[in-house]
Amino acid sequence: MAKYDQSYEEVLRIERDTLDSLLTTVDRDVLDRIVDLLCTVKPNSKKVITAGCGTSGMAAQKIAHTLSVVEVPAFFLSPANSIHGGLGAIQKGDVAVLFTKGGNTGEIVNYIPVCKEKGAVIIGVTEDETSILGKNCDILLKIAVEREPCPWKLIASGSIVAAIAVWDAIAFTVMRHNGFTKEQFYLTHPGGSVGDKLRAGK
Repeated sequence: MAKYDQSYEEVLRIERDTLDSLLTTVDRDVLDRIVDLLCTVKPNSKKVITAGCGTSGMAAQKIAHTLSVVEVPAFFLSPANSIHGGLGAIQKGDVAVLFTKGGNTGEIVNYIPVCKEKGAVIIGVTEDETSILGKNCDILLKIAVEREPCPWKLIASGSIVAAIAVWDAIAFTVMRHNGFTKEQFYLTHPGGSVGDKLRAGK
């Protein structure tokens, strides 16, 4: 038995239970709307912009990368850079995916009026539908967890694992629906061991 087994098991069980709960707590109709929207991004020569602060920002970066891998053009727009001209990247018909657990993070709220003025679609990822983001987004993806596994139940960890898992489900559903092939995958990912495996299978 390892020295800190009790702590390891507690954290892992909480995060496992969080992922299990998504099967019943995430609105599948909302997921359908997001998948349908993302399937139009590349054909319409649009793009996805993700944004978040702190841990939410790390998740937003990962999600933008995953979308790009499956041929949904996406990038992470830093909240710090956004208010110094970066918001010019957002254009009509683009999709802005904004992450803030509480829904009121000032740096993320800054994106809202720009998206509204320019005609970009806002997907709000938050646990609070009554928040600023919850009330002002075009599509609300509510991801709420029963508890975070840290001692104070405050550090966003289980909730971020949940957000990434849901967006993996979205991205890979788009991939399947769009008929994304290994040949396309090799074109965008020729490097590393993944690229080696794809090359060997050609």
